[in-house]
Amino acid sequence: MSDRNPLSFDPVAEARRQWVEHGWDDAAGGMAVVTSVVRVEQILLGRIDAVLRPLQLTFARYELLTLLSFSRTGALPLGKIGARLQVHPASVTNAVDRLEASGLVTRVPHPDDGRTTLARITPTGRRLATKASTALNTRVFGELGLSDRDIDALFRILRKMRFASGDFK
Repeated sequence: MSDRNPLSFDPVAEARRQWVEHGWDDAAGGMAVVTSVVRVEQILLGRIDAVLRPLQLTFARYELLTLLSFSRTGALPLGKIGARLQVHPASVTNAVDRLEASGLVTRVPHPDDGRTTLARITPTGRRLATKASTALNTRVFGELGLSDRDIDALFRILRKMRFASGDFK
């Protein structure tokens, strides 16, 4: 369902009502939260894709470029990139391959560890990361439809869930 043709009712609230009606009262709230989070993820990814697609970026590649642009030297070991972005090493390799093919990053040997390869952002990659961040800040991150207070509260709640799931210590 697109944001342009909203339903006349909240299907998650209806699912919650049905959950209760079928005797799953104890799980109804959790089901509604999980379903809502998944739906919000779909909505946000759609908005993010609409911003990044014209720049020939995916969100994963944008995150990698931004991580490198924020690093002190503009370069990080591939393993550290995977850990910080919380993705599988194969995903890092794939993203670096794509960014390298586009001239946005280069692979360079680690100056102190010959077994380690660094991904280094190029000037073109840095400019694209800035352009993408500006567009995302304007069209996605700054347009959530929530007050600053709600954003802070939601972040705290989701952070608690991530912590309880072992996402970080």
